[in-house]
Amino acid sequence: QVQLVESGGGLVQAGGSLSLSCAASGTIFRINSMAWYRQPPGKERELVARITIDGDTIQTDSVKGRFTASRDNAKNTMYLQMKSLKPEDTAVYYCNADIKVTMFRTPINVWGQGTQVTVSS
Repeated sequence: QVQLVESGGGLVQAGGSLSLSCAASGTIFRINSMAWYRQPPGKERELVARITIDGDTIQTDSVKGRFTASRDNAKNTMYLQMKSLKPEDTAVYYCNADIKVTMFRTPINVWGQGTQVTVSS
């Protein structure tokens, strides 16, 4: 059983900073790409950032220059550092990863349970 657990969400004022973590646990051979998604109230879930096993990252335009995604492969953990937060960043943030549980098996796609980030104006 593989699971992802997010932590670090909360309430912050506009202009403030917050850091999220996503820890993978269970039987893991390798984690390929990892990603942060978010779902604002009443809206569709959207990609925030994706990071490969080599650390190459893509981000959605609205967070460039403000959010930084990183990962620690030794700890099977991904991070999202968020600064200059805006009320429109308010959302449930989800962790997602493609995980190989053994060398020979096809990667499985796993979601975390989500963590709430609320930015007050």
